[in-house]
This record gives sequence, C-alpha cells and structure tokens, in this order.
Amino acid sequence: MKPTVRIAVGAAIAAVFVAGCGTSTSRSAGPSVAPVPSSAVASVPVSSAPASAPVSDSPMDSILPSAPDVPSSVATAADLAQLPIAKPMSKSAPVRVQVPSIGVDSTLMDLGLLADGSLQVPPAAFPVGWYTGAPTPGELGPAIIVGHIDWAGVDGVFYRLHSLLPGAEIDVTRADGSTAVFRVVSVHEYAKDAFPTKLVYGNTAYSALRLITCGGAFNAKAHSYDDDIVAYAELVGPAVT
Repeated sequence: MKPTVRIAVGAAIAAVFVAGCGTSTSRSAGPSVAPVPSSAVASVPVSSAPASAPVSDSPMDSILPSAPDVPSSVATAADLAQLPIAKPMSKSAPVRVQVPSIGVDSTLMDLGLLADGSLQVPPAAFPVGWYTGAPTPGELGPAIIVGHIDWAGVDGVFYRLHSLLPGAEIDVTRADGSTAVFRVVSVHEYAKDAFPTKLVYGNTAYSALRLITCGGAFNAKAHSYDDDIVAYAELVGPAVT
C-alpha cells in the first residue's frame, strides 16, 4: 500500500497527489505489495489554501486548504454538532497506535517527503508510519497515519481497516507519555481517481486523525489496488490515568 503525497508550493499554490498500492508479483501469488511505479500514480490537484485557513504550528497548515472533517453524506452538520469537541493537545510525536476492535497494535516510524515530493512509506507490513509534515496526533488539524494492507504475502498492519466501525476507539501513545484518544466517525473507500484530497488532508478546526491504506480489487496490470480506504476520527481527549 502506498499513499503518496506530492506537494508543490509556488505563488501560494499547493498540490497533493495520492498514489496507489502496488506489487511486484501477480495477485494470484498472494497479497504482496511494493511501491507502485510513477506511471501508475493517480493524482488529484488541490487549490491554494485560503488566507482564512485555521492556524497552528504545523507546516501543513500553510499548504493545505480548509475542509470539513467528514463527507456530508456520512455525517451531517447536526451529527457533528452532537460530537464533543476536545481541546487540542500540545505537540508530541506518536510512538504507538492501538485500534483494539481490529487488532491493531503498532509502533510508528517517521515518514517524510522524498526528493521528488512523494511521501515515504513503511518498508514492510509493519509498522505503520506517520507523516511528520502534518500535525502530531492530538494537535489541531489532521494527523496522518498510513500503513500497508499487505506486503510480500503477509497481512499488513491495516489489513482489517475496512472493517473498522464508527464509534471505535483509536489510542495513540505519544513521546511525552500522554495518550490521545480518538473516536472513529466514518470509514470510506474511494476509487483512486476520485480520491477526495482536500477532504482527507485539508485543515480542520479541531484535532482529527486519518488512517489510510489500500482497498478494493487488485489490478494486476497497474500493479495496484483500485481503491484507498480512509478512516476519519476525531479527538475525544487525552487518556485519564
């Protein structure tokens, strides 16, 4: 699974690109996933960020536009109004993510941008990684955690992400010893050529989290899964010890 972010900044214009998951072997040989070639990358441009975008100390805020946290078809304004808005936490890098309902328990590695502007991805089925250019989990804005659905015949850490249900808990342990507790709002599967880049990566007015992996059918010709799966979650608050 390879979600790829490409960022080009010039004259206040930003673009984010989402790529697919690829494999170097046929699907019949097993769920073996490797980085997809550039020719298979599907991209969706993003408009420039408005001057009124929410402000935080994350560098991502300066290059991404404002966007609602979840699609209106999943959660209406009335639905969101019923959800508690937790106070954002201070900046602290994530070190462990747990999603008990789907058996996820993983450390995290840092993911940055490669020279070509693409997002680094974890080198194997485990662990997951977090994009260091985005807010840390618990901070104001959308934190981004990505993981493989499978790799070299082994189920990836996010193999069961598609089965995650609204209301499920996500716990992110942070370097400062605190735990940011999130609640899943919705889980969506998107065709790669219709990936809602602004919705997934855009600024939010509160602390949000996105878990991203691949899904759908495997396209052997493109060496990629057809879809991306995104779990949208919001901060409930720090864990009480």
